[in-house]
Amino acid sequence: MKSFPRIFALLIPIWVSIAALAFPAAAQTDPLPSWNDGASKQAILDFVARVTAEGGPDYVAPAERIATFDNDGTLWAEQPLYFQVLFAIDRAKALAPQHPEWTDKEPFASLLKGDIKGALAGGEHAIVELVAATHSDMTTEEFNKIVKDWLATARHPKTQRQYTEMAYQPMLELLAFLRSSGFKTFIVTGGGIEFVRAFAEDTYGVPPEQVVGSAGKTQFELRDGKPVLMKEPGVDFIDDKAGKPVGIQRHIGRRPIAAFGNSDGDLQMLQWTCTGSGLRFCLYVHHTDGEREWTYDRQSNIGRLDEGLNQAAADGWTVVDMKKDWKRVFGFEK
Repeated sequence: MKSFPRIFALLIPIWVSIAALAFPAAAQTDPLPSWNDGASKQAILDFVARVTAEGGPDYVAPAERIATFDNDGTLWAEQPLYFQVLFAIDRAKALAPQHPEWTDKEPFASLLKGDIKGALAGGEHAIVELVAATHSDMTTEEFNKIVKDWLATARHPKTQRQYTEMAYQPMLELLAFLRSSGFKTFIVTGGGIEFVRAFAEDTYGVPPEQVVGSAGKTQFELRDGKPVLMKEPGVDFIDDKAGKPVGIQRHIGRRPIAAFGNSDGDLQMLQWTCTGSGLRFCLYVHHTDGEREWTYDRQSNIGRLDEGLNQAAADGWTVVDMKKDWKRVFGFEK
């Protein structure tokens, strides 16, 4: 009886070996468990294997393994409105008591009556007005806290989940897989750079210095002898469409070898990426799942994917069919 613990200890390695044979390693180490096996998943795995195989013809040094991701509609949902617009709407309602003039001024007048469609009927101009009024006249630190507080309490109008829970589980896995393979992952978004920086690290594992986005005017000031950066009305840079490659060059200084998007607003980023030398990878997320998410593409006012679908077909880019390629869309799904 005294020798039993010793025998037990000797048997442990044997049992571990038997367990390893009984349960294949591939099933335990799949880096993309929320992806169904198929052409899209295999294309990702093959690309990463080729660019990380030292001595291989497609090997890319870690310093050059740059992957860029759009945010809205690519990393998290973008329906029924871009989440930053929903933030601006909530912010405008909170600020309304300080602005009695808004009762007769659009887009605020319609917004305060609950007519969001009417408030946004002015298109881009209305959104610019809304963002300028709700994202300025505060320090960058104050804005960061306001965004974080909103994300902690606000709920998506359809799912009643926190907005950060609306991140796509398959894309979170993809981000982690690329980083474990020596990639640097960047967010390149048409959304506001300071807005996305407020949650990107906690939600995606992407630090603020690896977020590229649209930017408003910012001014250095001294407040009571303390230096601050003030957010001011006005647009400094739009990181959308043709602006995305420009933003990449300004902030990153290297052409990506992989790029991920979901709309025509990402087309130029994918073109810039996939026309570089060496092995390249471009992927579109196609919103085809009307039950778990939304179905939209060529005719959508939000996240329109028309020209991009055509070029993806012509150039052999990977197009993820959300309904077929993803086992689950959001992490909160069973």
